Amino acid sequence: MEAFEIAERPAEVAAEEMRAAVIDAPGRARIETLPCPSPGPGEVLVRLEGCGVCASNLVPWSGPEWMRFPTEPGGLGHEAWGRIAALGPGVAGLELGQRVATLGQNGFATHQLVAAEAVVPLPPELDGMPFPGEAFACAMNIFRRAGITAGDWVAVVGVGFIGAALTRLAAAAGARVIGVSRRDAALGLAREMGAEHVARFDAEAHETVGRLTGHRFCDVAIECVGNQSALDLASGLVATGGRLVIAGYHQDGPRSVDMQSWNWRGIDVINAHERDPKVYLRGLREAVQAARDGLLDPRALVTDAFPLDRLDAALDAQRDRPGALVKAYVRCD
Repeated sequence: MEAFEIAERPAEVAAEEMRAAVIDAPGRARIETLPCPSPGPGEVLVRLEGCGVCASNLVPWSGPEWMRFPTEPGGLGHEAWGRIAALGPGVAGLELGQRVATLGQNGFATHQLVAAEAVVPLPPELDGMPFPGEAFACAMNIFRRAGITAGDWVAVVGVGFIGAALTRLAAAAGARVIGVSRRDAALGLAREMGAEHVARFDAEAHETVGRLTGHRFCDVAIECVGNQSALDLASGLVATGGRLVIAGYHQDGPRSVDMQSWNWRGIDVINAHERDPKVYLRGLREAVQAARDGLLDPRALVTDAFPLDRLDAALDAQRDRPGALVKAYVRCD
């Protein structure tokens, strides 16, 4: 991460209390009131406007054996944005009241304490728009790892938030995108994001994509769901010598793969998940610029708002995806 210039500046007085969601059992959340922290050296306190609900939240929400309850206050929330409420000593280059996206944890709360180097300012063009920066950063990082170029056939398997964003990025790069989903609303969204074709995720999906590509299949297939059936389908859509990009987050145990098929076709398999903070930060900056330029539209991708005290409903909605929901988020203000 980039180092910030050291400057002496006293921390501003933080609010006396904050509210945070605590998940204390599978499918059950409550609000806790606790003292609001003050930022230490190199930290900022952000008064949050909102925090996105990530698909990775859903397995912990269901209460798997490895999950431990209760969560920390604000726990599971990692897609937050808001305005800087206080600056810790030694922080320069940021201002009180500045709107930022954060790469921090415990974001299902009214306030978030985060390292100054883990926030990215949001430009005035994005004022009033929800901006779960970590989620957009993921999309940018996956797109870079996918190596998509103009003229490529690209299958996007699963058109939720990540799949829709990748469809938009790939189409803008000149790729011929096929959006694959079980849901009519998601197929319509794929079209809106620039997909040239759509295919229903069913027993005929492989044949449909084969027909669309002249039985050549796809230079790149991106699996965006995180389960065995999506992995199987995406694997079968990759052309000989093509790339399988795993963007889905696989949390619920081992997977099986058809190694004979992978070997025979000589495909590259890319696990497009990042853990390097510098890479995340770069992706977030690229996402902010993409949104500023109109390449990505947060209003089309971050669709359903819930109050903080209805985090349970937000998580359920992200799981069930009623209507045209793409991404749910909680309003933290």
